[in-house]
Amino acid sequence: MKINKFRTIVISIIVIVFLTAGFIFKKDDDFFEIAKNIDIFTRVYKEIAFGYVDGVNPEEFLRAGIRGMLNTLDPYTVFIDEKKQEDIDLITNGRYGGIGVTIGIRDDNVSIMEIMDGYSAQKQGLSIGDIITDVNGIKISPKNIDDVGSLVKGEPGTFVKLHVLRAGVLDTLSFELPREEIKLKNIIYSGFYPETGNIAYIKLTSFSRSGGEELKNVLLDLKRQKNIEGIILDLRNNPGGLLDVAADVANKFLAKGQLIVATRGRDSASLKQYFSSQEPLLKDSKLVVLVNEGSASASEIVAGAIQDHDRGVILGQKSFGKGLVQTIIPLSYNTSLKVTTAKYFTPSGRCIQKINYSKDNKVFTEVDSLNTIPFQTDRNRTVFSSGGILPDSIVDTNEDPALIRDMLAKGLFFKFVNRLQTDAPKEKLEKYSGTELFELLMKYLKQEKYTFVSDVEKKLEDITKLASKQKQYIKLSSNLLDLQEQARIIANSDFNKSRVEILSEVQVEIASRLRGSSGRIKETMKSDHQLNIAVDVLENESVYNKLLKGTK
Repeated sequence: MKINKFRTIVISIIVIVFLTAGFIFKKDDDFFEIAKNIDIFTRVYKEIAFGYVDGVNPEEFLRAGIRGMLNTLDPYTVFIDEKKQEDIDLITNGRYGGIGVTIGIRDDNVSIMEIMDGYSAQKQGLSIGDIITDVNGIKISPKNIDDVGSLVKGEPGTFVKLHVLRAGVLDTLSFELPREEIKLKNIIYSGFYPETGNIAYIKLTSFSRSGGEELKNVLLDLKRQKNIEGIILDLRNNPGGLLDVAADVANKFLAKGQLIVATRGRDSASLKQYFSSQEPLLKDSKLVVLVNEGSASASEIVAGAIQDHDRGVILGQKSFGKGLVQTIIPLSYNTSLKVTTAKYFTPSGRCIQKINYSKDNKVFTEVDSLNTIPFQTDRNRTVFSSGGILPDSIVDTNEDPALIRDMLAKGLFFKFVNRLQTDAPKEKLEKYSGTELFELLMKYLKQEKYTFVSDVEKKLEDITKLASKQKQYIKLSSNLLDLQEQARIIANSDFNKSRVEILSEVQVEIASRLRGSSGRIKETMKSDHQLNIAVDVLENESVYNKLLKGTK
């Protein structure tokens, strides 16, 4: 018996040695491969940098190699150079030094699109629609629009010089604006909707450092105003942010001790779980969370936790499907590496990552599995992994008519209100009747020689050109021209058919000039189909309960 026992121990030791040796050899193999390929990479870099027929910029050449290497992974693993470092600070800290403007391109000009309340741009009289011609003596055009941010941003207390062109003003206007510490708001609008009701509407657009605290303050403030029977948390087009802030936001709605999210890296030992650490602020209030294809990452963590614990109804369109977690690693010379280090899992255990970056990719040693698998919520409702968060109630947006999309793309509503501002004082802007605005807009479009060409008309034009080049179809050309003319008449009639939508866009633009971003949002809410359906769901208790009903 002792001999057999001894043999068992010896065999066990041998097996352990072999297994450990295999692990060590694997590690040694990895280290050898890394060292070998770093040596090859270095040799290639040096040979090209010193021996290539044309001069090579050593920094740009190497960084192109870094970008090429990272492009074989996922799009969220990126090298962050010195110029983009401030963007990382903005995401993590939610603040920066600037003047409080958002810029964009209109008619090949860099224009001010939005002005933040309470900062130097607003206080010193910059206006939406102003065209920026130079910043600190550097001429600005669409070609160098990416440089405008770094030129305008800087240490609070320092100054930035801008020259702008303004509609109706002949001379260039000069501004010298002090940079201030600008706090990035995570919640850009909150209030009751409808104003006479008891439903709180909160639009959360990011998850930077102060997101959870902002939400807490907003909920408490609204609660002080009146009793809150329902909450609409709008996460549409929210691309995400910090994972711990997402957990903090979910914390405000879930019961204490409930799992919010779990993350897991390359090995099982890297599992990390986030639990709700406090009682919810408004546990008896019904909740609807709005999502769409622009809701990603942290937004999906919040929506997934709410859905899996049956705390509220998820409404809208399927979310983006980003189930990956990134870590920012500081490097030398004020650069960083943002690298995907984990996947996250909702409380029911599902990973909602949509795109499998390891499939057919030789860089990865293991192919990831992202199959659509059913999971169960607390009330045994079925939810699915992979491909984003599928809402409990799918509600599409009312798609704008082609005419509206074309006018928006050309910035015509923006430019029309610019013209209105030059012709009338701000006080008169909101006094125009709908009929007056429509007539003024039609007159403006005529002056601008704007013509709406429908997709049908474009196709007919292509077919007409094709027919005219082929003898057997030349006889059809006159008929096709007649069809084009009929299509043009129908397209022109779209102005009257889309009168309500056209006036809505004009009113939204006017509201933004008079009351800033909050005014724009408030005006948009009137025609927001998904938002109004969310209100209906919250006001109809049987519908709300039916959507959350499980087998428990």
